[in-house]
Amino acid sequence: MTAERVNPPQLSPPTGFSHAVVATGTRVVFLAGQTALDTDGQVTGDTLPAQFEQALTNLLTALRAAGGTPADLARVTVYATDVAAYRTHAAELGRTWRELAGRDYPAMAVVEVVRLWDERALVELDGFAVLP
Repeated sequence: MTAERVNPPQLSPPTGFSHAVVATGTRVVFLAGQTALDTDGQVTGDTLPAQFEQALTNLLTALRAAGGTPADLARVTVYATDVAAYRTHAAELGRTWRELAGRDYPAMAVVEVVRLWDERALVELDGFAVLP
């Protein structure tokens, strides 16, 4: 995939995301929402940072199984049950993102939700990628 990250100077400087991503490739991979489930289907981690790391790991595992890499991500949506807590942990979550996915940020949004499918889940990530 070729990806052009577009961050117009007329918008505030992005931190941890890109305002737009122009992706050119031959395959689109739609990634289902991933929470902090382990291989037994149990939510792991009691904190937002721990659950975020597992959810992102799960998302990237699905992406790699489809033949992609983190740089192929064009869009990710983060669903959080507590945006205030997400903001409080933003620096740590950003470090986790960079360690697992690098600095080629996709277009992103964080959305607060009342609850997720599993009541213990604090965060869920979904997205799509464009592969070469």
